[in-house]
Parts: sequence; structure tokens; C-alpha cells
Amino acid sequence: MGMHLTLEPPVRFNKFETAMREQALWHWENIDVNGIFCPQKLGRGDMDQHPHKQYSRGEYVYLQDEDADKIYFLTEGRVKIGAYDSASGKEITKAILGKGEVFGELAVMGEEKRRDFAYVMEPTTVCVLSVEDMRSLMRERNGITVFLMKIIGARVLELEQRLASMVFKDSRTRVVEYLYHLAAKKGRRVGFETLVQKFLNQEEIAMLTATSRQTVNTVLNDLRDKKILKFDRRRLLVHDMERLGAEAAK
Repeated sequence: MGMHLTLEPPVRFNKFETAMREQALWHWENIDVNGIFCPQKLGRGDMDQHPHKQYSRGEYVYLQDEDADKIYFLTEGRVKIGAYDSASGKEITKAILGKGEVFGELAVMGEEKRRDFAYVMEPTTVCVLSVEDMRSLMRERNGITVFLMKIIGARVLELEQRLASMVFKDSRTRVVEYLYHLAAKKGRRVGFETLVQKFLNQEEIAMLTATSRQTVNTVLNDLRDKKILKFDRRRLLVHDMERLGAEAAK
């Protein structure tokens, strides 16, 4: 993005949690984003203007260095956003997105070539808008511009937090912080607990936290032994968010 990042110790969770919760909402300040971008009713070219496209696991929505001429809204499934470092040949995972999230948004801000790729992790449906259509919507509805600005701002904040975490935090703390933020962003309250459906596997968490699969496994088992959370391949259930946050602050 060409932005200057100032490394400071990570801010505590409330500000980050609020920003990331807002990012995943389809309804924001009385704007029915899903209804605007991805109409479900057929009529007068709606589906032509905003086509829904389906992808299978292992496909790419777009590749690094391709033309950036569309913006995507995830209506079902999961997509990994990442980049390849040509010098080292290594892959960097930037984000793993799910239903209700937006990607490819920098095309609207003037990006001409993709700086990352979008890899489909499971059967996925996206709603596709051209940059021209998106800009037209932004002219018609001022709230859409603010909506996109909040998404971009939240992602810049997330990148700053992750970079600061890698500099200032050890591997265990990075994993615990990630679990806390994941539950705060994508979890839903079930009584006094917080449930995250479609929990990531340990390899995916390791990629997002710049740690190893073994470290993630050790941390998860430790937190389960302390009765702070429990998990399986499909979900994460946090018994006590306050205790999980305290573990990250150690």
C-alpha cells in the first residue's frame, strides 16, 4: 500500500475489537450493504450488474499482478488473501476472510495491478462488481464510501497490530492474541461463552501469526487445560474472554 507504519506496542483490545467487528457487518448505520451489492431478487438486470460467481476449493479468484478491475463480496465460503515474495519464494498470508467480508477493495482506490492473490479455501460464492459500478454506487450513496473507508482503515489497523505483535511479542502471545481477536471479531455470544464457527486449522493459524504448527498446538492445548476454551476442527468455544485476554497480556 506504500504506507509508513510506526511500530509501537500494541494498543489494548477494545479499539481493535470494535474496528474489526464493524468490518464484517453487512448492515452498517442503516445501509443494507448486502441488498445494494448483492440483490437476491431477479429483476431488470440486477444479476447482470452484480453477478454471483461460484468457486471450488483450490481455485483463485485472482492472482498477484493481474489487473485490478473488480471488487468482491463474500456471500458464502472462505478466501485466503496472500502474497508471494519473489526474492525468497515464500508465501505470506495476509488474511482469511469469510461470509460477509469484502476483498479486492483497493481497486476502487486506484490500484491497477493486484498486490496479492485470493485463494479459495472451500466452496465459495462471491458477488462481483466492476470498479466502474462500484464508483457509480459511491456517487449515488455517500454511506458506501464511508463503509469502504472503514474497511480499509480496519485492515491497516490489523496490519499494524500484527507487525507490532511480531516485533514486540513472543510466539505464544501472538497465538493467544490472534485467538482473542478472532473470537471478538467473528464469534457470537452463546450464554456467557463466545462461539466461533468454521474455526481455522492449526497450519492456517500458524501462517497468520508467523509461528509454527507445533506452537499453535501447544498453546491451544494449554488454554484448553486451563479451561479457558475448547476446540475441534469445526469450531472454537471460548469459555471466558476476559481470561483469554489476560493470557495475551502476560
